Amino acid sequence: MKTIVLNGWAASEQAWKRCEFNREVIYSYTQLLDGEFSRAIAAEDEGVVCVGWSMGGGMLLEGLLEFSEKIKAVVLVAATPRMKADDGWKGMTERRIEALRRGLELSLLGQNLFDGPDPKWAYAVDTEENLSRGLDYLRNLDCRTALKEASLKGLFENLPVRILQSTRDAIVRPTNADFLSSIFPKSKKIIIEGSSHALPATSPESVDNAVEEVLREV
Repeated sequence: MKTIVLNGWAASEQAWKRCEFNREVIYSYTQLLDGEFSRAIAAEDEGVVCVGWSMGGGMLLEGLLEFSEKIKAVVLVAATPRMKADDGWKGMTERRIEALRRGLELSLLGQNLFDGPDPKWAYAVDTEENLSRGLDYLRNLDCRTALKEASLKGLFENLPVRILQSTRDAIVRPTNADFLSSIFPKSKKIIIEGSSHALPATSPESVDNAVEEVLREV
């Protein structure tokens, strides 16, 4: 069964180079924003396993609402249905979202945006327009209600899910993983101590193990 990756905002394929699981394709955040993942899943004849990190995890959660019959297993890596903070929800403030852009500028200067081993993750599509499109998506993402309703209808009853979250993640709060656990009956929450938001780079073995586990369940 094919395994595909939905990448995070402003990250290239380099972010996944330490992960060893076989993947068919890694969709960049610009490809996700352009609808390439949705079109590919709509045309898919066989089921797929999807791994979504950060913004890609949000896209994956939204994709599950439309293509649950084609997505056979899911690994959510530092993912959340709501990036921005609001009443009763721990997320990023507007100031924090804007700070991501500054963080990318530091990465381009040779500093490490994601606290991982390789700072050179930014790539050619990181134009001002594309970065702004991505930040707008992060601001507006909110599929909490839709996920709750789908879960109550039993849409995810047999879906194998792994939820990977770091205790040091300053972008997606660890408590967001509790919400995801409540949505997916066959989920397993994996909390990683002493890591960061960039789990594909800082804890690749955890991602590899999670993919292997859901593949076995499928």
